[in-house]
Amino acid sequence: METAFLTGINWIAVFCAALAYFALGAIWYSKVLFAKKWLELTRIDPKNTDATKGMAGIMIASFVLMFITATGLAILRNRLDIAGTMGGVKLGLVTGICFGAAAISISYLYEKRPKGLHLINDAYTLAGNIIAAVIICIWP
Repeated sequence: METAFLTGINWIAVFCAALAYFALGAIWYSKVLFAKKWLELTRIDPKNTDATKGMAGIMIASFVLMFITATGLAILRNRLDIAGTMGGVKLGLVTGICFGAAAISISYLYEKRPKGLHLINDAYTLAGNIIAAVIICIWP
C-alpha cells in the first residue's frame, strides 16, 4: 500500500487540531450555546439513563473521527501546499462546506430532520473544520 501521502504530516498538529475540534464540541453543545435547542430537536432526554449509556465510548469514537478529519486536512494541506491563517480558514471553509456540512445535510434531508438541527450541526462541522485547518496550517 502506498503511504507516501502521509509523509511530512505534523502528527502533533493533527492531534492538537482534533483536540481543539473536540473542545469546540464541548462548548457548542453545552448550556452556554446550543444544548437546550439541540436536546429539544433531537428529542433526547438527558435525565433518561438509556440516553446517557455508552457516553464514554461515543466520546472516544467522536475524537477518533475528528482525528481522521484532522488527518485529511493535513494531507490536503501538504498536497496543496497551504500555509498560514488565511490558508487554514479557506481550507476549513471548503472542507467544512463541501464535505462535512454537505454530507450531514444529505442524510438529514432523507431523515427529515428539523432544519434547526441541521443548522446547529452543520455550523459546528464548519467551525470545527476551520479551527482544525487553521491549527494545521499555521503549525510549522
